[in-house]
Order: sequence, then structure tokens, then C-alpha cells
Amino acid sequence: MTSAALPRRRMGLGRHLGALAQLAALGIVGTIVFSFLIAMISAGVGLILALGIGLLFLVAFVYTAWATAWLEFERVEGLYGYGLPALRPRSSGQPGFAGWLRTLLQQFADGAMWRGISSAAISTVLGLFVLPLVAWVVVSVGLLITPATGRSRFPWGEAELTPTWAVVLGTLGILASLALLFGIAVLHATLTRAILVPSREALLAEQARAAGEQRAGAVRASEVERTRLERDLHDGVQPRLVSVGMTLGLAQQKIDSDPAAAKALIDEAHTSTKAAITELRQLARGIHASVLDDRGLDAALSALAARSPVPVTLDVRLDGRCSRTAEAALYFSIAESITNAAKHSRASDCRVTVRRRTEAGATWLWARVEDNGVGGARVVPGGGLDGIVNRIVAAGGTSRLDSPTGGPTALEVSVPCAS
Repeated sequence: MTSAALPRRRMGLGRHLGALAQLAALGIVGTIVFSFLIAMISAGVGLILALGIGLLFLVAFVYTAWATAWLEFERVEGLYGYGLPALRPRSSGQPGFAGWLRTLLQQFADGAMWRGISSAAISTVLGLFVLPLVAWVVVSVGLLITPATGRSRFPWGEAELTPTWAVVLGTLGILASLALLFGIAVLHATLTRAILVPSREALLAEQARAAGEQRAGAVRASEVERTRLERDLHDGVQPRLVSVGMTLGLAQQKIDSDPAAAKALIDEAHTSTKAAITELRQLARGIHASVLDDRGLDAALSALAARSPVPVTLDVRLDGRCSRTAEAALYFSIAESITNAAKHSRASDCRVTVRRRTEAGATWLWARVEDNGVGGARVVPGGGLDGIVNRIVAAGGTSRLDSPTGGPTALEVSVPCAS
């Protein structure tokens, strides 16, 4: 949604008062927060050579700055309802200490975080003007009612003031103060909109980048899936069918000379054929799960859990269907995660949680798959986890893997419900 396309809600009295109340609070709280941020970055830069102590201050600065920006996004969205996307922490997607450092650098360079910081700083400065203006309104009201109290002096001084001038100055003070407060409220709405709402050009660039990532993810996902099918056919079904052909050839040779042996060979070929059919059905399920279309994600995951060699605990709470693309992406990601838990992690238990969430006006399908295995899972090009990541990216979603050595392994995926 572009800034031009965003609804320009009328600033009613309640919204004005809410903005001014928040600005008054920010004038105090924001000053403390930014003093703390400046102190942290100053200490970090000054002590960076002192046994690396300054790095701790710089890390604290990044996390505190992100929290400040997140609060600013939430505050502005709650006040004006611009439809701002929620500020999300950046992640390099790489494990270990090096991955954490890369994540920290990406977070420090995050433009959205700095826009939130800028908006909070401007709101804090505006709040410093709101506080004295509110005080001047109170003083002007006191000046206005001075004649009624029989006094002829300023409330704060010894200067003589006639009742007429007291009323005039009190009225002017109230009108001027309220006009300035109204102007500050309008200025705050304008500046926050200009800073936090993406421009049309930035939004189009982001959409192009996201579309490029989705296309690349779809290509990689299809390549990984094709490689998996070729491997399964080459290592499983193909040798079994070759064995069936050889067994039937031997049976044909023995059918006249040794009918009993030929019968045994035919029975063996029949058993191998049924096993091949079963493998082909499993491959077909890996390509398309018909139960997913017919009965939905809950039923499809129940059937998946029933076939799993690892006990699976399902916690699925959905209040409706999503698009086929979203449900398929989530289903196959969960299926691959359960397969990995059975083959590689030596897990004895697996838990799957699925929810339907609403964030910033958009509905998402979210799932978490956790097993109690040995951990150490990594995204390897061409591997099962790589296929999950690419499939989720192709659906416009996000994924996060947490698998420390020793376990447990947890995978979280989230895809837009209407993708």
C-alpha cells in the first residue's frame, strides 16, 4: 500500500487529544530513552579498544534502538491506523556466533529501524513543546478567571493588571496555546506519515525485490523437488522394478522344469510389485496430497502424523481455509520436517503447532515443528531443509530454523494466507 493509497483519516478531537497526550509523555520518557541511547553509543565507541568492553555497549545500543523503533511503529499505527507493517527483527539465517554477528550488523543497517528512531526523536522534540504549551493554557485560564476572584495581579508576579486586560490576555493566551497545540498535532501526523509510511518508489522497489525472491525460491524449490524425485526413483522404485523383471524372467525359465520354484519366484515378484506400488504412492503424496484439497490442512496433517514413524503430537487450530498455495507450502514443509526428524535427528517425539494469525491487517498461516532429537540441522543446498526454505519463500513467507547441537530442533514457518 502506497502512501498515496493510504486512507487519510480525519483528525477528530479525540485523535488530536490522544496525539498530544502521547507527545507530552514522550517529551519526558523520550528524553530519558534518547539520553540512554546516546550514552550507550558514546561508551561503546569510547571503550571499544578497552578489552572489547565497548562492544557490549554497542550490542545493547542496537537492541535498545530496535525496541524503541518497534514501540514507535506500534504507537503510530495504534494512533493513526496507517496500516504500517509490523517492524520485524532482521535475521541472517545463519547459525552460530558468526551468524549472530551478521544478524547484528544487518539489524544496525536496517532502514526501517532508523526510520522508527527518527520518528521517535521528532515526536520527543515535539513533546518538549507540548508540555510548556499545556502549562500556558493552564496559566491563561487562571488569568482569565482572575477578575472573578477579585485579584488584579498576574498569578505569578506583582504587576498590576486591570480586569479587562486580564480577560483579554487570558483569552488570547488560551487561543494561541490551543492553536499551537493543534498545529503540533497536525505536524506530528504529517511527519510520522512521511517518515514511516513507505513512498511509492520504495514500495515498488520492495515489491520487485520480494517478487524476485519468490521467483528464485520457486525455481530452487522445483529444482530441489526434481532432484529428490530423481533420487527416490533411481534409488528405490527403479531397482525394485528391475528386480521384478529379473525375477519374472527366472520364473519363466523354470516354469516347465521346476514349477514349484517358478511359483515361489512369481510370489516374490508379486510382493516386490506391491512394494513398488506403495513407494510410487508415497512419491505421489510427496507431489500432491489429495486429502489436502478435499478435507483441508487439519485432516491432511492428521493423515501425515498417522503414517509417521516418529510419534507426532498435533495442535492445529484453524478457523477456515486458506489458499491452496499457502496450505500446500505449509503441509509439505511440515512433512519434510517430520521426515528429517525420523531420518536424521534420531528423535523419539515430534510436536506440530499450527495457527492462523492476523498481523498488520494480513492473515498468515504459522506452524512450528519441534523434535527432541540430537539437533545440529543445517540448511544445505539441495537438502530437505533447503527445499523447505525455497518453498516457503516461493509462497511469500518466512522461515526460521533453531537447531543447536544436542537439540532440540525447531522450525517455524509463516506464509500469507491469501498467497
